[in-house]
Amino acid sequence: MASDQGNISTRAPAATCQVFPAAAFAVTAGANLHDPIAPADEVCAGDIYQLAPDARALRLAITPASAADGIRQPIAQGSEIGQPGEAVQIAARLTFMGAEGDVVDVLVLVHHGAAGPAIYALPLSPLVAKSDYTLVAVCEDPREVRLADLVCISFGRGTKITLSDGRQAAVESLRPGDRVLTRDHGAQPLRWIGRATLRASGSFAPVVISAGTLGNEGDLIVGQHHRLFLYQRQARLAKTAEVLVQAKHLVDDTRIFLREGGMTDYFSLIFDRHEIIYAEGIPAESLMVTEATLTRLPDDLARELKGRFPGLSHRPHFGTEASRHVLDRIGPAALFRQARAS
Repeated sequence: MASDQGNISTRAPAATCQVFPAAAFAVTAGANLHDPIAPADEVCAGDIYQLAPDARALRLAITPASAADGIRQPIAQGSEIGQPGEAVQIAARLTFMGAEGDVVDVLVLVHHGAAGPAIYALPLSPLVAKSDYTLVAVCEDPREVRLADLVCISFGRGTKITLSDGRQAAVESLRPGDRVLTRDHGAQPLRWIGRATLRASGSFAPVVISAGTLGNEGDLIVGQHHRLFLYQRQARLAKTAEVLVQAKHLVDDTRIFLREGGMTDYFSLIFDRHEIIYAEGIPAESLMVTEATLTRLPDDLARELKGRFPGLSHRPHFGTEASRHVLDRIGPAALFRQARAS
């Protein structure tokens, strides 16, 4: 990914993410008291886990895997774990219920290194230290999960963004300094726009939300992990009425679907804060810049953001993140009706 002044990359970037040593996320109550997180055959549903207050996340960088790699993911340069040429493997996907009812998926990774195998936890949503997380489900064969399927917080080319004066502008026409309408802070200047052209396959295939499905004026095209903002007046998905939903969780293969094939131009927008802006009339998040999210971005993008905005660290926008499991409670049809009404 490049800035608005740079060249567009057509090579899928190395994926980077934050992982914790297994001992940092351990059982505090239950059958396996004091045991660290482990593969599926060593954990027990109902056990309560906590992230240690002094837990330090480690940077894991992996190269895009080929079919020959199978379920093992090659380690890339710049990783704090292992050496290039070694591999990590997804051993399980564990689903936890937080104290506030939020659902967090954690991948259990095995690093195959010279010193033997080591276990790490990769949370797909943020974990809060010293909070209780109850293990509610275990997936022993998560082969469909790719470590590259972690982040692509971007709008597709042609997406109309609402400006401060009410005009709609295609995302690719925006420039730093343009004033964009935000839900909570009015008109805000755009600080930076990143661009990437990626092959639309796997985790980089965009989600297409057909016009009118959520009240959107035109087709809304976003990365799979881009979160949309929904205000639930009635059948609430969580304890708060304000809900952030990853686009991939809305896919029903009818009105909302993945568009595979060809290349896709992605554009990421950054403001002074983590903002909710309007894309095709639908509230959606801007890219949140923190140390945690930077380590999950392509290396060249992370380096540029650190250089341009030293010390910039966003607080996440208020709202509960809803998983696909939570969304399924009320069904997509009811969700779409509520979103249009909002």
